[in-house]
Amino acid sequence: MGARRPREPIDRRSGRDDRGAPDVTDDVFPDRNMDHLDKIRWIIEEQGWAAEPVPAVEEPEPQPSYTYTIGFEPTFGSPEVVIIGLRPVAARGLLGIIADQHRAGVSLPVGQLFSGLLDGDLRCCLLDVDPVECGGMFPSLDLINEGGEYRMQQFVWPDRRGWLPWEEHYEERLRLAQPIIGTWS
Repeated sequence: MGARRPREPIDRRSGRDDRGAPDVTDDVFPDRNMDHLDKIRWIIEEQGWAAEPVPAVEEPEPQPSYTYTIGFEPTFGSPEVVIIGLRPVAARGLLGIIADQHRAGVSLPVGQLFSGLLDGDLRCCLLDVDPVECGGMFPSLDLINEGGEYRMQQFVWPDRRGWLPWEEHYEERLRLAQPIIGTWS
């Protein structure tokens, strides 16, 4: 391999280097130092909603990771949704499927089992959540809403065999990963 050529200086006004070539390192986030809430607002402005991942906590009491939406209520007129126990990328994918349903005008049932949303026709459900009882689980949503009220639902997902957390044959190792914070309507 030959020696690498030094990078030409970039003219920030035109976005081109001294040779007139476009700057291929343009960042989709023009300001990586943007405040977190401003990033969330920007994402909502661009796509109608944002997914906010929260990492697992080991101490003082172990709690699983979760991801929740910000923007479902103003964009779709539907409650925000939280998914507990899945990796953020998987949760974001499911939340995107739910957003697509809302965008298409589909009303997903709440407080009852349904299928057709997940591969293999696996059953799942949405349960109503009382955000006040959850004591600060949704801090970015609280800040975006400036302390105002909002509705929240928990999307409950099955194990690989199709069992849900309250069913006898649900994988035991997943019970702690997906605590049920929602209630049946």
